[in-house]
Amino acid sequence: MTAGGVDLLDRRAVAALVHPDAQVQARAVRLKEAALLDFGVRDSVAGSWIYAKCRYQIATMAVPTAAVVAGGDGVCALLYNPGFFAALGPSGVKFVLFHEARHLMQRHLHADRELQADPLFRLATEVSVNHVAIRRLGMALPRVDGESVGVDPVAVHDAYRRDLAGQGLAALDYAAFVETDLGVYRELRRMAAPPALAVCLHLDGDGVPLDPETVERVGSAVLESLMRQARAGNAAARAELLELAARTGDAGERVARMWGDLGLGALRGVTQKTRRVEWWRRWLADVLAAKLRPGERLVYPKKLGAVLLALGHEPMLHRRGDERYKTVLIAFDTSASMPDPVVEWLTTLVGQVDGVRAHWLSFDAEVMPFAPGERVLGGGGTSFQGVVDYAEGRLEVAGRRLEDEVDAVIVVTDGHAPPVRPAEPGKWIWLITDGGSTWPERQEPAMACHRVRTAQE
Repeated sequence: MTAGGVDLLDRRAVAALVHPDAQVQARAVRLKEAALLDFGVRDSVAGSWIYAKCRYQIATMAVPTAAVVAGGDGVCALLYNPGFFAALGPSGVKFVLFHEARHLMQRHLHADRELQADPLFRLATEVSVNHVAIRRLGMALPRVDGESVGVDPVAVHDAYRRDLAGQGLAALDYAAFVETDLGVYRELRRMAAPPALAVCLHLDGDGVPLDPETVERVGSAVLESLMRQARAGNAAARAELLELAARTGDAGERVARMWGDLGLGALRGVTQKTRRVEWWRRWLADVLAAKLRPGERLVYPKKLGAVLLALGHEPMLHRRGDERYKTVLIAFDTSASMPDPVVEWLTTLVGQVDGVRAHWLSFDAEVMPFAPGERVLGGGGTSFQGVVDYAEGRLEVAGRRLEDEVDAVIVVTDGHAPPVRPAEPGKWIWLITDGGSTWPERQEPAMACHRVRTAQE
Protein backbone atom coordinates (compact mmCIF):
# COMPACT_ATOMS: atom_id res chain seq x y z
CA MET A 1 0.00 0.00 0.00
CA THR A 2 3.01 2.28 0.30
CA ALA A 3 5.88 3.38 -1.93
CA GLY A 4 8.77 5.36 -0.55
CA GLY A 5 7.02 5.43 2.83
CA VAL A 6 3.91 7.17 1.42
CA ASP A 7 0.45 5.61 1.36
CA LEU A 8 -0.46 5.77 -2.33
CA LEU A 9 -4.15 6.05 -1.46
CA ASP A 10 -3.48 9.22 0.54
CA ARG A 11 -3.94 11.62 -2.37
CA ARG A 12 -2.96 14.73 -0.41
CA ALA A 13 0.31 13.18 0.72
CA VAL A 14 1.02 11.90 -2.79
CA ALA A 15 0.23 15.25 -4.43
CA ALA A 16 2.50 17.06 -1.95
CA LEU A 17 5.56 15.23 -3.32
CA VAL A 18 6.10 17.50 -6.31
CA HIS A 19 9.22 17.61 -8.46
CA PRO A 20 11.73 20.21 -7.25
CA ASP A 21 11.84 21.73 -10.74
CA ALA A 22 8.48 23.37 -11.53
CA GLN A 23 9.24 23.35 -15.27
CA VAL A 24 9.75 19.57 -15.22
CA GLN A 25 6.48 19.19 -13.32
CA ALA A 26 4.62 21.32 -15.88
CA ARG A 27 6.20 19.53 -18.86
CA ALA A 28 5.15 16.14 -17.47
CA VAL A 29 1.55 17.33 -17.16
CA ARG A 30 1.56 18.61 -20.76
CA LEU A 31 2.99 15.34 -22.08
CA LYS A 32 0.37 13.35 -20.20
CA GLU A 33 -2.49 15.49 -21.53
CA ALA A 34 -1.21 15.24 -25.13
CA ALA A 35 -0.93 11.45 -24.89
CA LEU A 36 -4.46 11.08 -23.52
CA LEU A 37 -5.79 13.26 -26.34
CA ASP A 38 -4.17 10.93 -28.88
CA PHE A 39 -5.76 7.95 -27.13
CA GLY A 40 -9.20 9.43 -27.63
CA VAL A 41 -8.54 10.38 -31.26
CA ARG A 42 -6.81 7.28 -32.66
CA ASP A 43 -4.58 5.17 -30.44
CA SER A 44 -6.70 3.44 -27.80
CA VAL A 45 -10.39 3.88 -27.12
CA ALA A 46 -10.06 1.60 -24.08
CA GLY A 47 -7.14 3.65 -22.73
CA SER A 48 -9.13 6.84 -23.21
CA TRP A 49 -12.08 5.42 -21.24
CA ILE A 50 -9.86 4.09 -18.45
CA TYR A 51 -8.19 7.43 -17.85
CA ALA A 52 -11.53 9.21 -18.11
CA LYS A 53 -12.53 7.11 -15.09
CA CYS A 54 -9.34 8.03 -13.20
CA ARG A 55 -10.76 10.94 -11.23
CA TYR A 56 -7.31 11.98 -10.05
CA GLN A 57 -4.19 12.23 -12.24
CA ILE A 58 -1.28 13.25 -10.07
CA ALA A 59 2.31 14.09 -10.99
CA THR A 60 4.24 12.93 -7.93
CA MET A 61 7.63 11.74 -6.75
CA ALA A 62 5.87 9.03 -4.70
CA VAL A 63 6.28 6.55 -7.58
CA PRO A 64 9.45 5.96 -9.62
CA THR A 65 7.63 5.52 -12.95
CA ALA A 66 3.81 5.38 -13.26
CA ALA A 67 0.91 3.34 -11.94
CA VAL A 68 -2.87 3.27 -11.74
CA VAL A 69 -4.12 2.74 -8.17
CA ALA A 70 -7.62 1.61 -7.20
CA GLY A 71 -8.88 2.15 -3.66
CA GLY A 72 -11.66 0.51 -1.73
CA ASP A 73 -13.66 3.75 -2.03
CA GLY A 74 -14.21 2.95 -5.71
CA VAL A 75 -11.86 5.69 -6.92
CA CYS A 76 -9.02 5.16 -9.41
CA ALA A 77 -6.05 7.49 -9.75
CA LEU A 78 -3.16 7.77 -12.18
CA LEU A 79 0.16 8.50 -10.45
CA TYR A 80 3.18 9.40 -12.57
CA ASN A 81 6.69 10.57 -11.82
CA PRO A 82 7.26 13.95 -13.53
CA GLY A 83 10.98 13.41 -14.00
CA PHE A 84 10.36 10.02 -15.59
CA PHE A 85 7.73 11.42 -17.99
CA ALA A 86 9.90 14.40 -18.92
CA ALA A 87 12.77 12.03 -19.77
CA LEU A 88 10.51 9.74 -21.82
CA GLY A 89 9.27 12.41 -24.19
CA PRO A 90 5.94 12.38 -26.10
CA SER A 91 6.07 8.90 -27.63
CA GLY A 92 7.46 7.31 -24.48
CA VAL A 93 4.73 8.81 -22.30
CA LYS A 94 2.09 7.51 -24.69
CA PHE A 95 3.63 4.03 -24.51
CA VAL A 96 3.72 4.01 -20.71
CA LEU A 97 0.14 5.26 -20.37
CA PHE A 98 -1.08 2.60 -22.80
CA HIS A 99 0.91 0.02 -20.82
CA GLU A 100 -0.66 1.04 -17.50
CA ALA A 101 -4.20 1.13 -18.93
CA ARG A 102 -3.72 -2.31 -20.43
CA HIS A 103 -2.50 -3.65 -17.09
CA LEU A 104 -5.75 -2.57 -15.46
CA MET A 105 -7.73 -4.42 -18.13
CA GLN A 106 -5.51 -7.49 -17.66
CA ARG A 107 -6.24 -7.38 -13.96
CA HIS A 108 -9.95 -7.30 -14.72
CA LEU A 109 -9.86 -10.07 -17.32
CA HIS A 110 -7.47 -12.37 -15.44
CA ALA A 111 -8.78 -11.92 -11.90
CA ASP A 112 -7.56 -15.20 -10.37
CA ARG A 113 -5.47 -14.23 -7.31
CA GLU A 114 -3.21 -17.30 -7.47
CA LEU A 115 -2.43 -16.47 -11.07
CA GLN A 116 -1.74 -12.82 -10.22
CA ALA A 117 0.65 -13.93 -7.45
CA ASP A 118 2.77 -16.10 -9.76
CA PRO A 119 5.98 -14.21 -10.72
CA LEU A 120 6.02 -16.01 -14.07
CA PHE A 121 2.50 -14.77 -14.86
CA ARG A 122 3.66 -11.25 -14.01
CA LEU A 123 6.45 -11.60 -16.55
CA ALA A 124 4.02 -13.05 -19.09
CA THR A 125 1.76 -10.04 -18.53
CA GLU A 126 4.64 -7.66 -19.24
CA VAL A 127 5.48 -9.54 -22.44
CA SER A 128 1.87 -9.55 -23.61
CA VAL A 129 1.14 -5.91 -22.76
CA ASN A 130 4.32 -4.59 -24.35
CA HIS A 131 3.80 -6.69 -27.49
CA VAL A 132 0.33 -5.17 -27.93
CA ALA A 133 1.64 -1.66 -27.21
CA ILE A 134 4.45 -1.97 -29.74
CA ARG A 135 2.09 -3.24 -32.43
CA ARG A 136 -0.86 -0.93 -31.74
CA LEU A 137 1.17 2.27 -31.26
CA GLY A 138 3.67 1.45 -34.00
CA MET A 139 6.72 2.23 -31.88
CA ALA A 140 9.60 0.49 -30.13
CA LEU A 141 10.09 0.29 -26.37
CA PRO A 142 10.74 3.77 -24.96
CA ARG A 143 14.26 4.67 -23.89
CA VAL A 144 15.65 6.81 -21.06
CA ASP A 145 19.35 7.70 -21.02
CA GLY A 146 19.97 5.20 -23.82
CA GLU A 147 18.39 2.27 -21.94
CA SER A 148 15.15 0.53 -22.94
CA VAL A 149 12.29 0.91 -20.47
CA GLY A 150 10.29 -2.23 -19.79
CA VAL A 151 10.37 -5.88 -20.79
CA ASP A 152 11.26 -6.53 -24.44
CA PRO A 153 8.91 -9.27 -25.73
CA VAL A 154 11.26 -10.17 -28.60
CA ALA A 155 14.20 -10.61 -26.22
CA VAL A 156 12.09 -12.83 -23.93
CA HIS A 157 11.06 -14.94 -26.92
CA ASP A 158 14.71 -15.32 -27.96
CA ALA A 159 15.58 -16.53 -24.45
CA TYR A 160 12.63 -18.92 -24.56
CA ARG A 161 13.76 -20.42 -27.89
CA ARG A 162 17.31 -20.94 -26.63
CA ASP A 163 16.07 -22.53 -23.40
CA LEU A 164 13.77 -24.99 -25.17
CA ALA A 165 16.42 -25.83 -27.75
CA GLY A 166 18.77 -26.72 -24.87
CA GLN A 167 16.09 -29.11 -23.59
CA GLY A 168 15.58 -30.61 -27.04
CA LEU A 169 12.02 -29.25 -27.20
CA ALA A 170 10.21 -27.50 -30.03
CA ALA A 171 9.52 -23.81 -29.51
CA LEU A 172 6.73 -21.67 -30.94
CA ASP A 173 7.57 -18.88 -33.37
CA TYR A 174 7.10 -15.32 -32.11
CA ALA A 175 3.59 -14.84 -33.53
CA ALA A 176 2.29 -18.01 -31.89
CA PHE A 177 4.19 -17.27 -28.67
CA VAL A 178 2.43 -13.93 -28.12
CA GLU A 179 -0.97 -14.86 -29.59
CA THR A 180 -2.82 -14.92 -26.25
CA ASP A 181 -2.08 -13.69 -22.73
CA LEU A 182 -2.25 -17.12 -21.14
CA GLY A 183 -0.40 -18.64 -24.08
CA VAL A 184 2.69 -16.60 -23.17
CA TYR A 185 2.39 -17.84 -19.59
CA ARG A 186 2.08 -21.49 -20.65
CA GLU A 187 5.15 -21.28 -22.86
CA LEU A 188 7.25 -19.54 -20.22
CA ARG A 189 6.41 -22.37 -17.82
CA ARG A 190 8.07 -24.78 -20.24
CA MET A 191 11.42 -23.07 -19.71
CA ALA A 192 14.00 -24.69 -17.46
CA ALA A 193 15.38 -21.28 -16.46
CA PRO A 194 12.85 -18.47 -17.10
CA PRO A 195 14.40 -14.99 -17.21
CA ALA A 196 14.23 -12.96 -14.01
CA LEU A 197 13.38 -9.48 -15.28
CA ALA A 198 12.17 -6.38 -13.50
CA VAL A 199 8.43 -5.84 -13.81
CA CYS A 200 6.10 -2.90 -13.23
CA LEU A 201 5.75 -1.37 -9.79
CA HIS A 202 2.16 -2.60 -9.53
CA LEU A 203 3.24 -6.14 -10.36
CA ASP A 204 6.17 -6.22 -7.97
CA GLY A 205 4.69 -7.65 -4.79
CA ASP A 206 1.90 -5.42 -3.49
CA GLY A 207 3.49 -2.00 -3.78
CA VAL A 208 0.47 -0.46 -5.55
CA PRO A 209 -3.07 -0.91 -4.15
CA LEU A 210 -5.56 -2.40 -6.58
CA ASP A 211 -8.87 -3.07 -4.87
CA PRO A 212 -10.48 -6.05 -6.68
CA GLU A 213 -14.03 -4.66 -6.53
CA THR A 214 -12.96 -1.29 -7.91
CA VAL A 215 -10.94 -2.93 -10.68
CA GLU A 216 -13.95 -5.11 -11.52
CA ARG A 217 -16.31 -2.13 -11.62
CA VAL A 218 -14.03 0.07 -13.73
CA GLY A 219 -13.03 -2.77 -16.05
CA SER A 220 -16.67 -3.72 -16.66
CA ALA A 221 -17.65 -0.10 -17.29
CA VAL A 222 -14.82 0.35 -19.81
CA LEU A 223 -15.75 -2.80 -21.73
CA GLU A 224 -19.42 -1.79 -21.83
CA SER A 225 -18.44 1.66 -23.13
CA LEU A 226 -16.23 0.04 -25.78
CA MET A 227 -19.08 -2.23 -26.85
CA ARG A 228 -21.52 0.67 -27.17
CA GLN A 229 -19.07 2.58 -29.35
CA ALA A 230 -18.31 -0.51 -31.43
CA ARG A 231 -21.99 -1.17 -32.04
CA ALA A 232 -22.45 2.50 -32.96
CA GLY A 233 -19.90 2.12 -35.78
CA ASN A 234 -16.63 3.17 -34.13
CA ALA A 235 -14.12 1.05 -36.05
CA ALA A 236 -11.27 1.67 -33.58
CA ALA A 237 -13.41 0.56 -30.63
CA ARG A 238 -14.53 -2.54 -32.52
CA ALA A 239 -10.98 -3.51 -33.46
CA GLU A 240 -9.69 -3.01 -29.93
CA LEU A 241 -12.56 -4.95 -28.38
CA LEU A 242 -12.15 -7.88 -30.76
CA GLU A 243 -8.41 -7.88 -30.13
CA LEU A 244 -8.96 -7.98 -26.35
CA ALA A 245 -11.39 -10.87 -26.81
CA ALA A 246 -9.01 -12.77 -29.08
CA ARG A 247 -6.18 -12.47 -26.57
CA THR A 248 -8.39 -13.92 -23.82
CA GLY A 249 -10.00 -16.69 -25.90
CA ASP A 250 -8.32 -19.37 -23.77
CA ALA A 251 -8.97 -17.70 -20.40
CA GLY A 252 -11.75 -20.01 -19.24
CA GLU A 253 -15.48 -20.01 -18.54
CA ARG A 254 -15.61 -16.79 -16.47
CA VAL A 255 -14.13 -14.67 -19.26
CA ALA A 256 -16.16 -16.45 -21.97
CA ARG A 257 -19.34 -15.77 -19.99
CA MET A 258 -18.34 -12.12 -19.55
CA TRP A 259 -17.83 -11.67 -23.32
CA GLY A 260 -21.13 -13.41 -23.99
CA ASP A 261 -22.99 -11.11 -21.60
CA LEU A 262 -21.47 -8.09 -23.33
CA GLY A 263 -22.83 -9.29 -26.68
CA LEU A 264 -19.52 -10.12 -28.37
CA GLY A 265 -21.22 -12.72 -30.55
CA ALA A 266 -23.42 -10.05 -32.11
CA LEU A 267 -20.36 -7.88 -32.76
CA ARG A 268 -18.70 -10.81 -34.52
CA GLY A 269 -21.89 -11.61 -36.40
CA VAL A 270 -22.38 -14.84 -34.43
CA THR A 271 -25.46 -15.56 -32.33
CA GLN A 272 -24.94 -17.54 -29.14
CA LYS A 273 -28.37 -19.12 -28.75
CA THR A 274 -27.73 -20.31 -25.23
CA ARG A 275 -26.97 -16.83 -23.88
CA ARG A 276 -29.62 -15.38 -21.58
CA VAL A 277 -28.60 -11.76 -22.30
CA GLU A 278 -29.28 -10.59 -25.84
CA TRP A 279 -27.48 -7.55 -27.25
CA TRP A 280 -30.61 -5.77 -28.43
CA ARG A 281 -31.82 -5.63 -24.84
CA ARG A 282 -28.59 -3.99 -23.62
CA TRP A 283 -28.69 -1.63 -26.60
CA LEU A 284 -32.28 -0.59 -25.89
CA ALA A 285 -31.53 0.01 -22.21
CA ASP A 286 -28.60 2.26 -23.17
CA VAL A 287 -30.51 4.19 -25.84
CA LEU A 288 -33.55 4.68 -23.62
CA ALA A 289 -31.38 5.88 -20.75
CA ALA A 290 -29.84 8.49 -23.06
CA LYS A 291 -33.21 10.12 -23.70
CA LEU A 292 -33.63 11.76 -20.30
CA ARG A 293 -35.64 14.92 -20.20
CA PRO A 294 -34.06 17.73 -18.16
CA GLY A 295 -36.23 19.17 -15.40
CA GLU A 296 -35.97 20.22 -11.78
CA ARG A 297 -36.00 18.11 -8.65
CA LEU A 298 -37.20 19.18 -5.22
CA VAL A 299 -34.65 19.03 -2.40
CA TYR A 300 -34.82 19.80 1.31
CA PRO A 301 -32.01 22.20 2.34
CA LYS A 302 -31.02 20.86 5.77
CA LYS A 303 -29.18 23.91 7.12
CA LEU A 304 -31.74 26.45 5.92
CA GLY A 305 -34.55 24.17 7.08
CA ALA A 306 -33.07 24.02 10.59
CA VAL A 307 -32.86 27.82 10.72
CA LEU A 308 -36.47 28.22 9.55
CA LEU A 309 -37.71 25.73 12.14
CA ALA A 310 -35.78 27.56 14.89
CA LEU A 311 -37.52 30.80 13.86
CA GLY A 312 -40.91 29.13 13.94
CA HIS A 313 -41.42 28.98 10.17
CA GLU A 314 -42.44 26.01 8.06
CA PRO A 315 -39.50 24.56 6.09
CA MET A 316 -39.70 24.84 2.30
CA LEU A 317 -38.54 22.59 -0.52
CA HIS A 318 -36.15 24.14 -3.04
CA ARG A 319 -35.75 23.29 -6.71
CA ARG A 320 -32.30 22.20 -7.83
CA GLY A 321 -30.70 20.09 -10.53
CA ASP A 322 -32.28 17.68 -12.98
CA GLU A 323 -35.33 15.57 -12.32
CA ARG A 324 -34.83 12.15 -13.90
CA TYR A 325 -38.20 11.27 -15.41
CA LYS A 326 -39.44 10.07 -18.77
CA THR A 327 -42.68 9.70 -20.62
CA VAL A 328 -42.30 6.64 -22.80
CA LEU A 329 -44.72 5.41 -25.45
CA ILE A 330 -44.43 1.71 -26.34
CA ALA A 331 -46.25 0.49 -29.46
CA PHE A 332 -46.50 -3.16 -30.56
CA ASP A 333 -47.17 -4.06 -34.18
CA THR A 334 -49.84 -6.80 -34.01
CA SER A 335 -48.83 -8.11 -37.43
CA ALA A 336 -45.26 -8.82 -36.27
CA SER A 337 -44.05 -11.97 -34.54
CA MET A 338 -44.45 -10.98 -30.88
CA PRO A 339 -43.92 -13.73 -28.28
CA ASP A 340 -44.76 -13.00 -24.65
CA PRO A 341 -41.10 -12.81 -23.43
CA VAL A 342 -40.46 -9.68 -25.53
CA VAL A 343 -43.52 -7.92 -24.08
CA GLU A 344 -42.63 -9.07 -20.57
CA TRP A 345 -39.05 -7.86 -20.85
CA LEU A 346 -40.05 -4.43 -22.16
CA THR A 347 -42.51 -4.12 -19.29
CA THR A 348 -39.74 -4.94 -16.82
CA LEU A 349 -37.25 -2.55 -18.45
CA VAL A 350 -39.59 0.43 -18.41
CA GLY A 351 -40.64 -0.39 -14.86
CA GLN A 352 -37.04 -0.33 -13.67
CA VAL A 353 -36.39 3.28 -14.79
CA ASP A 354 -37.13 5.77 -12.05
CA GLY A 355 -39.95 8.22 -12.71
CA VAL A 356 -41.21 6.71 -15.98
CA ARG A 357 -44.76 7.27 -17.16
CA ALA A 358 -45.43 4.55 -19.72
CA HIS A 359 -48.19 4.59 -22.36
CA TRP A 360 -48.84 1.25 -24.10
CA LEU A 361 -50.38 0.77 -27.56
CA SER A 362 -50.89 -1.95 -30.11
CA PHE A 363 -51.48 -1.20 -33.76
CA ASP A 364 -52.05 -2.59 -37.22
CA ALA A 365 -53.93 -0.31 -39.61
CA GLU A 366 -55.54 1.20 -36.48
CA VAL A 367 -54.14 2.19 -33.09
CA MET A 368 -55.57 0.44 -30.03
CA PRO A 369 -54.94 0.65 -26.27
CA PHE A 370 -52.89 -2.15 -24.77
CA ALA A 371 -51.99 -3.23 -21.21
CA PRO A 372 -48.98 -5.40 -20.28
CA GLY A 373 -50.20 -8.91 -19.66
CA GLU A 374 -52.78 -8.82 -22.46
CA ARG A 375 -52.33 -10.90 -25.58
CA VAL A 376 -51.13 -8.97 -28.64
CA LEU A 377 -53.79 -9.83 -31.20
CA GLY A 378 -53.39 -8.97 -34.87
CA GLY A 379 -55.77 -7.47 -37.37
CA GLY A 380 -55.31 -6.50 -41.00
CA GLY A 381 -52.69 -4.25 -42.61
CA THR A 382 -50.10 -2.08 -40.92
CA SER A 383 -49.64 1.69 -40.69
CA PHE A 384 -47.09 3.60 -38.58
CA GLN A 385 -48.79 6.94 -39.21
CA GLY A 386 -51.41 6.34 -36.54
CA VAL A 387 -48.69 5.83 -33.92
CA VAL A 388 -46.95 9.04 -35.06
CA ASP A 389 -50.23 10.98 -34.91
CA TYR A 390 -50.99 9.72 -31.40
CA ALA A 391 -47.44 10.42 -30.15
CA GLU A 392 -47.68 13.97 -31.50
CA GLY A 393 -51.11 14.63 -29.96
CA ARG A 394 -53.22 14.60 -33.14
CA LEU A 395 -55.06 11.28 -32.69
CA GLU A 396 -57.43 10.02 -30.01
CA VAL A 397 -57.22 6.44 -28.81
CA ALA A 398 -60.14 5.12 -26.77
CA GLY A 399 -61.51 8.65 -26.76
CA ARG A 400 -58.37 10.31 -25.34
CA ARG A 401 -55.39 12.16 -26.74
CA LEU A 402 -51.88 11.83 -25.34
CA GLU A 403 -51.47 14.88 -23.11
CA ASP A 404 -47.88 14.24 -21.97
CA GLU A 405 -44.90 15.41 -23.99
CA VAL A 406 -43.19 12.19 -25.06
CA ASP A 407 -39.49 11.68 -24.31
CA ALA A 408 -39.12 8.36 -26.13
CA VAL A 409 -41.20 6.20 -28.44
CA ILE A 410 -40.40 2.49 -28.70
CA VAL A 411 -41.96 0.72 -31.69
CA VAL A 412 -41.72 -3.07 -31.91
CA THR A 413 -42.48 -4.09 -35.49
CA ASP A 414 -41.39 -6.05 -38.52
CA GLY A 415 -41.04 -2.73 -40.34
CA HIS A 416 -43.19 -3.79 -43.30
CA ALA A 417 -45.30 -0.69 -43.83
CA PRO A 418 -44.83 2.68 -45.54
CA PRO A 419 -42.06 4.69 -43.82
CA VAL A 420 -42.96 7.71 -41.70
CA ARG A 421 -41.16 10.90 -40.71
CA PRO A 422 -41.90 11.89 -37.09
CA ALA A 423 -41.44 15.53 -36.15
CA GLU A 424 -38.74 14.56 -33.64
CA PRO A 425 -36.95 11.46 -35.00
CA GLY A 426 -34.36 11.59 -32.22
CA LYS A 427 -37.01 10.39 -29.77
CA TRP A 428 -37.92 7.26 -31.72
CA ILE A 429 -36.50 3.78 -31.13
CA TRP A 430 -37.40 0.98 -33.56
CA LEU A 431 -37.03 -2.68 -32.62
CA ILE A 432 -37.28 -4.79 -35.78
CA THR A 433 -38.43 -8.38 -35.40
CA ASP A 434 -37.22 -11.45 -37.31
CA GLY A 435 -37.09 -10.93 -41.07
CA GLY A 436 -38.14 -7.30 -40.81
CA SER A 437 -37.08 -4.14 -42.63
CA THR A 438 -34.65 -1.71 -40.96
CA TRP A 439 -35.77 1.31 -42.99
CA PRO A 440 -35.69 3.70 -39.96
CA GLU A 441 -31.87 3.65 -39.88
CA ARG A 442 -31.76 4.60 -43.55
CA GLN A 443 -33.92 7.68 -43.08
CA GLU A 444 -32.44 11.17 -43.04
CA PRO A 445 -31.98 11.86 -40.19
CA ALA A 446 -31.62 8.24 -39.15
CA MET A 447 -33.62 6.91 -36.21
CA ALA A 448 -32.33 4.49 -33.56
CA CYS A 449 -32.97 1.00 -34.92
CA HIS A 450 -31.95 -2.52 -33.94
CA ARG A 451 -32.99 -6.04 -34.83
CA VAL A 452 -34.40 -8.20 -32.06
CA ARG A 453 -34.46 -11.97 -31.89
CA THR A 454 -38.01 -13.08 -31.14
CA ALA A 455 -37.84 -16.74 -32.15
CA GLN A 456 -38.72 -19.12 -29.34
CA GLU A 457 -36.02 -21.59 -28.30
